[in-house]
Amino acid sequence: MTYRTASIIAYIAFFAVVLALPLVLNSFWTNRVAIYLVYSICAIGISMSWGYAGILSLGQGLFFGMGAYMLAMSLTLAVPENNPVPQLMLLNMEPNAVRDLCCVTTGSFLWIPFRSVAVGMIAGIVVPCILAAAIGYVMFKRRTTGVYVSIITLAFAVIGQLLIINNQPLTGGFNGLADLALLEIGGFEFDPYGPSAYYAVALTLIAVILLARYMLTGRIGQVLKAIREDEARARYLGYDVENYKLFIFCVSAGVAGLAGMLFTVTSEFATPSLMATSLSISMVIWAATGGRASLLGACIGALIVNFVGSLASESATFQPVWPIILGLLFVVVVLFMPNGIAGIFKAFIDRPGKAERLGGAKLSGKTERPDKADLLVKSELSAREA
Repeated sequence: MTYRTASIIAYIAFFAVVLALPLVLNSFWTNRVAIYLVYSICAIGISMSWGYAGILSLGQGLFFGMGAYMLAMSLTLAVPENNPVPQLMLLNMEPNAVRDLCCVTTGSFLWIPFRSVAVGMIAGIVVPCILAAAIGYVMFKRRTTGVYVSIITLAFAVIGQLLIINNQPLTGGFNGLADLALLEIGGFEFDPYGPSAYYAVALTLIAVILLARYMLTGRIGQVLKAIREDEARARYLGYDVENYKLFIFCVSAGVAGLAGMLFTVTSEFATPSLMATSLSISMVIWAATGGRASLLGACIGALIVNFVGSLASESATFQPVWPIILGLLFVVVVLFMPNGIAGIFKAFIDRPGKAERLGGAKLSGKTERPDKADLLVKSELSAREA
Protein backbone atom coordinates (compact mmCIF):
# COMPACT_ATOMS: atom_id res chain seq x y z
CA MET A 1 0.00 0.00 0.00
CA THR A 2 1.37 3.40 -0.96
CA TYR A 3 1.42 6.32 1.45
CA ARG A 4 -1.02 8.24 -0.77
CA THR A 5 -3.56 5.41 -0.59
CA ALA A 6 -3.09 5.02 3.15
CA SER A 7 -3.47 8.78 3.59
CA ILE A 8 -6.78 8.82 1.68
CA ILE A 9 -8.07 5.92 3.79
CA ALA A 10 -7.00 7.75 6.97
CA TYR A 11 -8.86 10.90 5.90
CA ILE A 12 -12.03 8.96 5.08
CA ALA A 13 -11.87 7.03 8.38
CA PHE A 14 -11.32 10.25 10.35
CA PHE A 15 -14.26 11.98 8.68
CA ALA A 16 -16.50 8.96 9.25
CA VAL A 17 -15.64 8.77 12.94
CA VAL A 18 -16.14 12.50 13.45
CA LEU A 19 -19.57 12.41 11.78
CA ALA A 20 -20.68 9.31 13.68
CA LEU A 21 -19.67 10.37 17.20
CA PRO A 22 -22.93 12.23 18.12
CA LEU A 23 -24.79 8.96 17.61
CA VAL A 24 -23.04 7.42 20.61
CA LEU A 25 -22.28 10.43 22.82
CA ASN A 26 -24.46 12.17 25.40
CA SER A 27 -25.05 15.92 25.30
CA PHE A 28 -22.10 16.71 27.60
CA TRP A 29 -19.56 14.81 25.53
CA THR A 30 -21.09 16.03 22.28
CA ASN A 31 -20.33 19.57 23.39
CA ARG A 32 -16.87 18.71 24.66
CA VAL A 33 -15.83 16.89 21.49
CA ALA A 34 -17.19 19.80 19.43
CA ILE A 35 -14.83 22.11 21.33
CA TYR A 36 -11.95 19.70 20.66
CA LEU A 37 -12.81 19.83 16.96
CA VAL A 38 -12.65 23.62 17.16
CA TYR A 39 -9.13 23.26 18.54
CA SER A 40 -8.37 20.94 15.62
CA ILE A 41 -9.25 23.77 13.23
CA CYS A 42 -6.77 25.96 15.12
CA ALA A 43 -4.13 23.25 14.67
CA ILE A 44 -4.77 23.25 10.91
CA GLY A 45 -3.97 26.97 10.83
CA ILE A 46 -0.69 26.32 12.67
CA SER A 47 0.13 23.48 10.28
CA MET A 48 -0.43 25.72 7.26
CA SER A 49 1.89 28.49 8.44
CA TRP A 50 4.49 26.53 10.44
CA GLY A 51 4.45 23.13 8.80
CA TYR A 52 4.41 24.33 5.20
CA ALA A 53 6.01 27.78 5.28
CA GLY A 54 8.17 27.56 8.40
CA ILE A 55 6.42 30.53 10.07
CA LEU A 56 6.21 29.70 13.78
CA SER A 57 3.57 32.06 15.15
CA LEU A 58 3.17 32.18 18.92
CA GLY A 59 0.34 34.71 18.65
CA GLN A 60 -2.32 32.60 16.98
CA GLY A 61 -4.49 33.13 20.04
CA LEU A 62 -4.86 36.79 19.02
CA PHE A 63 -6.67 35.81 15.81
CA PHE A 64 -8.61 33.06 17.58
CA GLY A 65 -9.76 35.47 20.28
CA MET A 66 -10.69 38.21 17.82
CA GLY A 67 -12.85 35.79 15.86
CA ALA A 68 -14.56 34.75 19.09
CA TYR A 69 -15.20 38.34 20.17
CA MET A 70 -16.59 39.43 16.80
CA LEU A 71 -19.39 36.87 16.91
CA ALA A 72 -19.83 37.22 20.67
CA MET A 73 -20.62 40.92 20.22
CA SER A 74 -23.44 40.10 17.81
CA LEU A 75 -24.79 37.33 20.04
CA THR A 76 -24.67 39.69 23.04
CA LEU A 77 -26.85 42.23 21.25
CA ALA A 78 -29.21 39.43 20.17
CA VAL A 79 -30.28 38.98 23.82
CA PRO A 80 -33.41 41.13 24.50
CA GLU A 81 -32.00 42.46 27.79
CA ASN A 82 -28.96 43.79 25.91
CA ASN A 83 -30.93 45.67 23.30
CA PRO A 84 -30.41 48.51 22.54
CA VAL A 85 -27.47 48.74 24.99
CA PRO A 86 -25.60 45.78 26.58
CA GLN A 87 -25.81 45.50 30.35
CA LEU A 88 -22.03 45.63 30.67
CA MET A 89 -22.07 49.16 29.22
CA LEU A 90 -24.93 50.32 31.45
CA LEU A 91 -22.97 49.22 34.50
CA ASN A 92 -19.98 51.32 33.45
CA MET A 93 -21.69 54.32 31.83
CA GLU A 94 -21.21 57.92 32.86
CA PRO A 95 -24.05 59.36 35.01
CA ASN A 96 -25.33 61.73 32.32
CA ALA A 97 -24.55 59.60 29.28
CA VAL A 98 -27.21 58.90 26.65
CA ARG A 99 -28.46 55.32 26.70
CA ASP A 100 -27.61 54.54 23.12
CA LEU A 101 -24.83 52.57 21.47
CA CYS A 102 -23.58 55.69 19.75
CA CYS A 103 -22.38 57.34 22.94
CA VAL A 104 -23.19 55.37 26.11
CA THR A 105 -19.45 54.86 26.73
CA THR A 106 -16.19 55.58 24.96
CA GLY A 107 -15.97 53.55 21.76
CA SER A 108 -19.45 52.04 22.10
CA PHE A 109 -20.27 53.11 18.53
CA LEU A 110 -18.01 50.26 17.38
CA TRP A 111 -20.78 47.86 18.45
CA ILE A 112 -23.41 49.37 16.14
CA PRO A 113 -22.66 47.21 13.06
CA PHE A 114 -22.78 44.07 15.22
CA ARG A 115 -26.52 44.36 15.65
CA SER A 116 -26.47 42.09 12.61
CA VAL A 117 -25.23 38.54 13.22
CA ALA A 118 -24.11 38.39 9.60
CA VAL A 119 -21.70 41.28 10.27
CA GLY A 120 -20.33 39.47 13.30
CA MET A 121 -19.73 36.30 11.26
CA ILE A 122 -18.01 38.16 8.43
CA ALA A 123 -15.92 40.23 10.84
CA GLY A 124 -14.86 37.05 12.64
CA ILE A 125 -12.79 36.12 9.59
CA VAL A 126 -12.05 39.52 8.03
CA VAL A 127 -10.74 41.26 11.16
CA PRO A 128 -8.15 38.53 11.99
CA CYS A 129 -7.04 38.58 8.34
CA ILE A 130 -6.61 42.36 8.43
CA LEU A 131 -4.63 42.14 11.67
CA ALA A 132 -2.45 39.39 10.20
CA ALA A 133 -1.92 41.41 7.03
CA ALA A 134 -0.77 44.44 9.04
CA ILE A 135 1.52 42.42 11.32
CA GLY A 136 2.80 40.22 8.50
CA TYR A 137 3.52 43.16 6.19
CA VAL A 138 5.74 44.76 8.81
CA MET A 139 7.54 41.48 9.53
CA PHE A 140 7.98 39.93 6.12
CA LYS A 141 8.69 43.07 4.11
CA ARG A 142 11.58 43.66 6.50
CA ARG A 143 12.57 40.01 5.94
CA THR A 144 12.10 39.10 9.59
CA THR A 145 12.50 35.36 10.08
CA GLY A 146 12.95 32.63 12.66
CA VAL A 147 12.61 33.28 16.35
CA TYR A 148 12.01 37.01 15.77
CA VAL A 149 8.68 36.21 14.08
CA SER A 150 7.70 34.12 17.11
CA ILE A 151 8.61 36.92 19.52
CA ILE A 152 6.76 39.60 17.52
CA THR A 153 3.57 37.55 17.17
CA LEU A 154 3.71 36.66 20.85
CA ALA A 155 4.04 40.34 21.75
CA PHE A 156 1.02 41.30 19.63
CA ALA A 157 -1.06 38.59 21.31
CA VAL A 158 -0.16 40.02 24.73
CA ILE A 159 -1.01 43.53 23.53
CA GLY A 160 -4.38 42.34 22.22
CA GLN A 161 -5.20 40.63 25.50
CA LEU A 162 -4.29 43.72 27.53
CA LEU A 163 -6.42 45.95 25.30
CA ILE A 164 -9.43 43.71 25.90
CA ILE A 165 -8.83 43.61 29.67
CA ASN A 166 -8.23 47.35 30.07
CA ASN A 167 -11.38 48.40 28.18
CA GLN A 168 -13.93 46.88 30.54
CA PRO A 169 -16.82 49.26 29.64
CA LEU A 170 -16.46 48.20 26.01
CA THR A 171 -15.35 44.55 26.18
CA GLY A 172 -16.32 43.27 29.62
CA GLY A 173 -12.72 43.24 30.85
CA PHE A 174 -11.55 40.07 32.59
CA ASN A 175 -15.10 38.67 32.55
CA GLY A 176 -15.41 39.00 28.79
CA LEU A 177 -18.75 38.45 27.09
CA ALA A 178 -21.07 35.79 28.48
CA ASP A 179 -24.80 34.97 28.61
CA LEU A 180 -24.94 35.01 24.83
CA ALA A 181 -27.90 34.21 22.63
CA LEU A 182 -27.81 31.00 20.61
CA LEU A 183 -26.60 31.40 17.06
CA GLU A 184 -29.62 31.47 14.75
CA ILE A 185 -29.40 31.32 10.96
CA GLY A 186 -32.56 31.32 8.88
CA GLY A 187 -34.70 30.51 11.91
CA PHE A 188 -32.52 27.48 12.80
CA GLU A 189 -30.85 27.53 16.22
CA PHE A 190 -27.50 25.87 16.93
CA ASP A 191 -27.74 24.22 20.34
CA PRO A 192 -24.22 23.97 21.86
CA TYR A 193 -25.13 20.66 23.54
CA GLY A 194 -26.99 19.19 20.59
CA PRO A 195 -26.01 17.71 17.25
CA SER A 196 -26.74 20.96 15.39
CA ALA A 197 -23.72 22.85 16.73
CA TYR A 198 -21.59 19.71 16.64
CA TYR A 199 -22.24 19.10 12.96
CA ALA A 200 -21.70 22.78 12.17
CA VAL A 201 -18.22 22.44 13.67
CA ALA A 202 -17.56 19.00 12.15
CA LEU A 203 -18.59 20.01 8.63
CA THR A 204 -16.56 23.21 8.90
CA LEU A 205 -13.53 21.18 9.99
CA ILE A 206 -13.92 18.82 7.04
CA ALA A 207 -14.31 21.73 4.61
CA VAL A 208 -11.24 23.49 6.00
CA ILE A 209 -9.13 20.32 5.75
CA LEU A 210 -10.19 19.61 2.17
CA LEU A 211 -9.71 23.20 1.00
CA ALA A 212 -6.34 23.47 2.72
CA ARG A 213 -5.23 20.14 1.27
CA TYR A 214 -6.34 21.18 -2.21
CA MET A 215 -4.40 24.42 -1.97
CA LEU A 216 -1.25 23.00 -0.38
CA THR A 217 -0.88 19.98 -2.65
CA GLY A 218 -0.63 22.30 -5.64
CA ARG A 219 2.05 24.72 -6.73
CA ILE A 220 1.47 27.05 -3.77
CA GLY A 221 2.27 24.26 -1.35
CA GLN A 222 5.43 23.30 -3.22
CA VAL A 223 6.65 26.90 -3.29
CA LEU A 224 5.94 27.27 0.44
CA LYS A 225 7.95 24.11 1.14
CA ALA A 226 10.81 25.46 -0.95
CA ILE A 227 10.68 28.71 1.06
CA ARG A 228 10.66 26.72 4.30
CA GLU A 229 13.74 24.72 3.27
CA ASP A 230 15.80 27.54 1.72
CA GLU A 231 14.27 31.00 1.65
CA ALA A 232 17.28 32.65 0.03
CA ARG A 233 17.36 30.17 -2.85
CA ALA A 234 13.61 30.52 -3.45
CA ARG A 235 14.05 34.29 -3.60
CA TYR A 236 16.97 33.88 -6.02
CA LEU A 237 14.74 31.81 -8.30
CA GLY A 238 12.38 34.76 -8.62
CA TYR A 239 9.63 33.83 -6.18
CA ASP A 240 8.13 36.69 -4.20
CA VAL A 241 8.92 35.07 -0.87
CA GLU A 242 7.47 37.89 1.23
CA ASN A 243 4.09 37.80 -0.51
CA TYR A 244 3.86 34.01 -0.29
CA LYS A 245 4.58 34.16 3.44
CA LEU A 246 2.15 37.03 3.93
CA PHE A 247 -0.55 35.11 2.06
CA ILE A 248 -0.28 31.91 4.10
CA PHE A 249 0.03 33.93 7.33
CA CYS A 250 -3.27 35.68 6.56
CA VAL A 251 -4.98 32.43 5.56
CA SER A 252 -3.82 30.86 8.83
CA ALA A 253 -5.22 33.85 10.75
CA GLY A 254 -8.55 33.55 8.93
CA VAL A 255 -8.74 29.87 9.88
CA ALA A 256 -8.03 30.78 13.51
CA GLY A 257 -10.75 33.47 13.41
CA LEU A 258 -13.22 30.94 12.02
CA ALA A 259 -12.32 28.56 14.84
CA GLY A 260 -12.81 31.39 17.35
CA MET A 261 -16.36 31.99 16.12
CA LEU A 262 -17.16 28.29 16.42
CA PHE A 263 -15.73 28.33 19.94
CA THR A 264 -18.18 31.10 20.83
CA VAL A 265 -21.05 29.01 19.44
CA THR A 266 -20.07 25.87 21.38
CA SER A 267 -18.89 27.50 24.64
CA GLU A 268 -21.26 30.51 24.78
CA PHE A 269 -18.63 32.98 25.96
CA ALA A 270 -15.55 34.93 24.86
CA THR A 271 -12.89 36.07 27.34
CA PRO A 272 -9.37 37.55 27.18
CA SER A 273 -8.00 34.13 28.15
CA LEU A 274 -8.55 33.09 24.53
CA MET A 275 -5.67 35.42 23.62
CA ALA A 276 -3.39 34.17 26.39
CA THR A 277 0.10 33.07 25.46
CA SER A 278 -0.54 29.69 27.07
CA LEU A 279 -3.28 28.92 24.56
CA SER A 280 -1.17 30.09 21.61
CA ILE A 281 1.70 27.86 22.71
CA SER A 282 -0.72 24.98 23.27
CA MET A 283 -1.82 25.28 19.64
CA VAL A 284 1.79 24.82 18.55
CA ILE A 285 2.08 21.74 20.80
CA TRP A 286 -1.09 20.24 19.27
CA ALA A 287 0.28 20.65 15.76
CA ALA A 288 3.74 19.38 16.71
CA THR A 289 2.33 16.29 18.42
CA GLY A 290 0.22 15.28 15.44
CA GLY A 291 2.74 16.38 12.83
CA ARG A 292 3.17 20.01 11.87
CA ALA A 293 3.44 19.23 8.14
CA SER A 294 0.30 17.08 8.13
CA LEU A 295 -3.15 18.66 8.21
CA LEU A 296 -4.81 15.48 9.45
CA GLY A 297 -1.98 14.82 11.89
CA ALA A 298 -2.40 18.29 13.40
CA CYS A 299 -6.14 17.61 13.88
CA ILE A 300 -5.50 14.28 15.57
CA GLY A 301 -2.79 15.81 17.75
CA ALA A 302 -5.21 18.49 18.97
CA LEU A 303 -7.86 15.88 19.76
CA ILE A 304 -5.48 13.59 21.65
CA VAL A 305 -3.78 16.31 23.70
CA ASN A 306 -7.06 17.98 24.69
CA PHE A 307 -8.75 14.69 25.52
CA VAL A 308 -5.85 13.66 27.76
CA GLY A 309 -5.82 17.16 29.22
CA SER A 310 -9.51 16.92 30.13
CA LEU A 311 -8.87 13.64 31.91
CA ALA A 312 -5.91 15.17 33.75
CA SER A 313 -8.02 18.16 34.83
CA GLU A 314 -10.40 15.77 36.60
CA SER A 315 -7.56 14.16 38.55
CA ALA A 316 -6.34 15.74 41.77
CA THR A 317 -2.89 14.28 41.08
CA PHE A 318 -2.36 15.33 37.46
CA GLN A 319 -4.33 18.59 37.32
CA PRO A 320 -1.63 20.78 39.01
CA VAL A 321 1.20 19.35 36.92
CA TRP A 322 -0.56 19.17 33.54
CA PRO A 323 1.15 22.32 32.17
CA ILE A 324 4.51 20.76 33.03
CA ILE A 325 3.53 17.51 31.30
CA LEU A 326 2.43 19.50 28.26
CA GLY A 327 5.77 21.29 28.13
CA LEU A 328 7.71 18.03 28.45
CA LEU A 329 5.56 16.54 25.68
CA PHE A 330 6.61 19.36 23.37
CA VAL A 331 10.29 18.82 24.18
CA VAL A 332 10.02 15.07 23.59
CA VAL A 333 8.20 15.58 20.29
CA VAL A 334 10.74 18.11 19.02
CA LEU A 335 13.73 15.95 19.98
CA PHE A 336 12.51 12.45 19.18
CA MET A 337 9.41 12.84 16.97
CA PRO A 338 10.07 15.90 14.78
CA ASN A 339 7.34 14.81 12.35
CA GLY A 340 4.86 13.85 15.09
CA ILE A 341 2.33 11.05 14.89
CA ALA A 342 1.96 11.59 11.14
CA GLY A 343 5.69 11.00 10.70
CA ILE A 344 5.49 7.67 12.51
CA PHE A 345 2.51 6.66 10.38
CA LYS A 346 4.33 7.62 7.19
CA ALA A 347 7.48 5.73 8.19
CA PHE A 348 5.41 2.62 8.97
CA ILE A 349 3.60 2.74 5.62
CA ASP A 350 6.70 3.57 3.58
CA ARG A 351 8.98 0.96 5.16
CA PRO A 352 8.12 -2.04 2.93
CA GLY A 353 7.87 0.05 -0.24
CA LYS A 354 11.07 1.94 0.51
CA ALA A 355 12.99 -1.29 0.98
CA GLU A 356 11.70 -2.53 -2.38
CA ARG A 357 12.57 0.76 -4.10
CA LEU A 358 16.08 0.79 -2.65
CA GLY A 359 16.63 -2.82 -3.67
CA GLY A 360 15.42 -2.11 -7.20
CA ALA A 361 17.54 1.02 -7.37
CA LYS A 362 20.67 -0.90 -6.49
CA LEU A 363 19.99 -3.47 -9.22
CA SER A 364 19.17 -0.88 -11.87
CA GLY A 365 21.66 1.75 -10.77
CA LYS A 366 18.88 4.36 -10.26
CA THR A 367 18.46 6.63 -7.26
CA GLU A 368 15.35 7.30 -5.21
CA ARG A 369 13.01 10.00 -6.52
CA PRO A 370 13.49 13.35 -4.75
CA ASP A 371 10.78 15.45 -3.15
CA LYS A 372 8.58 17.61 -5.42
CA ALA A 373 9.69 20.80 -3.70
CA ASP A 374 13.33 19.89 -4.36
CA LEU A 375 12.52 19.17 -8.00
CA LEU A 376 10.78 22.55 -8.31
CA VAL A 377 13.78 24.45 -6.96
CA LYS A 378 16.37 22.44 -8.88
CA SER A 379 14.55 22.63 -12.20
CA GLU A 380 14.15 26.40 -12.03
CA LEU A 381 17.74 26.83 -10.85
CA SER A 382 18.94 24.82 -13.84
CA ALA A 383 16.78 26.90 -16.17
CA ARG A 384 18.27 30.13 -14.82
CA GLU A 385 21.83 28.86 -15.10
CA ALA A 386 21.17 27.80 -18.69
